[in-house]
Formats: sequence, C-alpha cells, structure tokens
Amino acid sequence: MTRGARFRRGTLSVIGLGLAVALAASGCSSSTGAGTAGSPSAKVGGNLVVGITTDPDNLDPWKATQFQAVNILQTLYGTLTEFDKDLNVVPGLAESWTVSPDGLTVTMKLRQGVKFSDGTTFGSEDVKFSLDKIKDKATAAVSAASVASVTSVDATDASTVTLHLSAPDAGLLANLAVINMAILPSESTSQALKTTPDGTGPFTLKERKPNQSLTMARNESYWGTKTPLDTLEFRIIPDETSIVSAMQSNNVQLAILNDPLVAKTAQGGSLKLAKTAQLSYHVLQLNARRPALTDVNVRLAIQCAVDRQQVLDTAALGEGEVTGPITSPAYKSDPAARPCPKRDLAKAADYLAKAGKSSGVTIKTIVSQGEYATSVAEAQNLKAQLAEAKITLDLEVLASDPYVNKWIAGDFDAAVALNGGRPDPDGMYGRYFTSTGNLNKVAGFSSPELDALFSQGKQSSDATARKGIYSKVSTTLENNAPWIWLFTGFTYTVTSSKVSGFVPMANGSVQYLRTTALS
Repeated sequence: MTRGARFRRGTLSVIGLGLAVALAASGCSSSTGAGTAGSPSAKVGGNLVVGITTDPDNLDPWKATQFQAVNILQTLYGTLTEFDKDLNVVPGLAESWTVSPDGLTVTMKLRQGVKFSDGTTFGSEDVKFSLDKIKDKATAAVSAASVASVTSVDATDASTVTLHLSAPDAGLLANLAVINMAILPSESTSQALKTTPDGTGPFTLKERKPNQSLTMARNESYWGTKTPLDTLEFRIIPDETSIVSAMQSNNVQLAILNDPLVAKTAQGGSLKLAKTAQLSYHVLQLNARRPALTDVNVRLAIQCAVDRQQVLDTAALGEGEVTGPITSPAYKSDPAARPCPKRDLAKAADYLAKAGKSSGVTIKTIVSQGEYATSVAEAQNLKAQLAEAKITLDLEVLASDPYVNKWIAGDFDAAVALNGGRPDPDGMYGRYFTSTGNLNKVAGFSSPELDALFSQGKQSSDATARKGIYSKVSTTLENNAPWIWLFTGFTYTVTSSKVSGFVPMANGSVQYLRTTALS
C-alpha cells in the first residue's frame, strides 16, 4: 500500500557523543544500526507482560512528557537517529548523513523499504512533514526547541532529506534520537494519533483497555531485526509493591522500579534485579515568574535551606548522589560549585531578609503521585526542612494526568519533579531556559546571558570549549536558583528468570524491549 505519488526510500549512520565536532565540519557517518538485533538463539514467540504504575496520558509522541507514555511510545515509533546502550548516536530511520563544511546543511539518506504500521511506505516527505510540524508552534511539540536551528527541510528526493540550519548545531543528532522527535506519516492528525498510533517501531498497538493495559503485537514489517515476542503487554498496576507481588506469582515478567525499598523485596527466588544509574534528576522546580518567587533572594533562601543528601537519604535510602543541573556525563555539573553547597539556615535567613520576607513565605507546590515512587516522600522531607527556615511548602498532591497538565501550563509556584536527562546538555535545557524555548513557561526563568550561552554551546565544534560553556550555564542556573537540583538516582529492572535480552539504559529508555525474549 502506498500513498499516491509518494517517494520510495533510504538509510542512516553512526555518530558517538563527539557529535559536536561532526556537525561543525564537513563529514559523513556510516555504520550498521546498533541495538536492533536480537539474540540469534532467542526463542521466537511468547507474550511478555511489563508492569507499570500509570495509564499513559498521551499517545502522541510529539506531546508526551509522562515517563510511562514515553516508554510505551518507544515501542511504536521510530526516529531518524537512535542511541545505543552506551548513549552513542547510531542509525535509526536514516542510515547515513553528510554535513557541509560550514555546518549549515545536513543531508540524510533514509532507509528504503520501511513501512508504517498501517502498511504505507515511509519516505522523505514524512520526515519533512514531521519536522515541519514539530517546529510549528501550533503543534505544541515538547521538543520543538531541539530543531530550532533548522530553518527548512527539503524532501530532496525519494530517499533523501536536506536540513538547512541557521547556525551549526552540535546537539542536533542527539536531539533527533529522542522519541518526542518521532517520524509520523504525512497524513497524520492529532485526533487520530490519540487512539491509533501509526509508527515504524518494532511493535504495533493491538488493544488498549483504559486504566488496565495496552497490548502490542510484533510489527512484521519492522525494518530492523524483528522482536522475538508475539505480544508485549503493559499492565497497569497502581503501585510498585503490587507489581512485585504480581511478578512473584509470574503474572508479570518485567518491571522497572524507582523505589529502592521495593526493589530490595524483589531480589531472590526466580526474580533477577539490575541497578542502573540514571541521567534523570530529582528537582524542586521554582517558577520565578510567580509573585512569591520573583525575587532571586527568596529562591536562594530556598536553595540554602535544603540539605539535598537528607532528601536523598529519606526518599531513596541514599541510593544515588547529589547533583547539579547537568547530568550529561561529558558535561556534568559540580554540585559543590553553588551558593550554599551545604545547608545553611543562617544564609537562608539573610536571603529572606534581603527580600523583605523575614517573617516567612508560602509556596504552593504540586506533587505527582503515581508517576514515580519517591515523589511524595521527597515533597514531605522538603516541606519539613524548609519549615525550619520559615518557608512553607503548601503541597498539592495530584494524580499523574492533572499534575502533567498543570506542569505543562506552568501553573504552579513550585513543582517536585523527576526530569529526564540527556547525553547532550542542549537537549536537556535549551527548551527550558532560553527565552524562545518551547518549555520556558515550565522553567519560569530565562535571561540574555543564558540565551547567549546556549547559542554558543550549540555552535561550538570544540568539546573542551563546549564543556566550559555548559559549566557557565550550570553556574548561571545555580546563582539564580530557578530550580533546586537535588539528586540523581537509579532504576531497578526486575525480570523473571525466563526473560533475556533486555538492556537497561542510563537515559531510562526501554528501547531494548524489541530484543527481549522469553525462554
């Protein structure tokens, strides 16, 4: 089945974490795709059940922010580039690319013979359609800032797309790898995507039972090595303790947990446990545009009144480490390089006095219950600590859907949150803390200094220079305290003894469900 005069298609290539250099100079990258092949000895067949705590709120990949939704969409859709298990950028729906000497033109060759789940053929017009729609403000795509440097996209021929950039963009290839940049058919509509996903991923949606389960079937037309599984079911079980119980009775075969205490109960017997350090970070987000928080001194008072290690110890049994803003391995922030690296109530009082708030301040704070396990414990510990500094967190605990709605709208004074980290810091924060960032409403803060630094970071081709630039980004963020960065933690992958082939990833991706098999 084809779409009238649609083009026929092409392939992609490999670039690692040194893609800053690759995009600033003329270059070409090529390789076989990484992470797509299953074990040659894997048994074909079987129905894998994965336990999750929340029904996904959105099946539109361009708008999904909820962790559960993102994980599910990774099984259904494809992106131009992908990450391998070590977070190197590798081929996806494109198989090779070249970059012009001035870094302003990226030409991508697309894989041929790829089909969407409805049977229609993938090609260059779908890439152009998708990138144009993501850039369109009316789409409200959550990763629109990831392609802010792309001024236009040409469907050059059936299997070639050409991206024209306003300036070299060192983070572009990594940014294209996230599922929020999924390529959709050019006939897609937002309304249809809510009920009928249409992607190029290893699975297709077979059945959805709201608040109960989503069942995927093997995509027989998938361009990569086909999954050994017949079906993949995401079963919604409201809390992680109940998920472990379901695993112990063999009703669920795989789960990714956030709560270290629950994870400890999953060890032994027929269950296996893998612990993976994450790039995602726990944070108290302050909205500097709200009246209670417009004064930087109030925000700095909050920063000085928090013992981050105590939050980590209380909420996550100390499983993790205190962090600064940037968790990307090559650009990692030094948490000691901040105002009040240790809790200092005297300095907190001084900052409140400078703000004329010596009698105290009240901050309305939203908290998600259900999306990740430690949220409420974090919020309660923060509330107790800040009370000692005459700062009152007025907590509003919300289910996942209303929390996400308020978060996206920036409708909060403060939010206790777990945000996904990325290998490239531009992808982490360019959409939040630049004045034109599409999630700046959520961040609640921007400045000309940050705009200039993020622009320099995107355009630089020198890894050392980029590290220095993002160190300044981190310092600027800490000195203005728009958010209070707390800690990074772990995910705990629990599998039954029958499960093989799943690879946990530091960015939280579950893309290796496509290589998972049941014995």
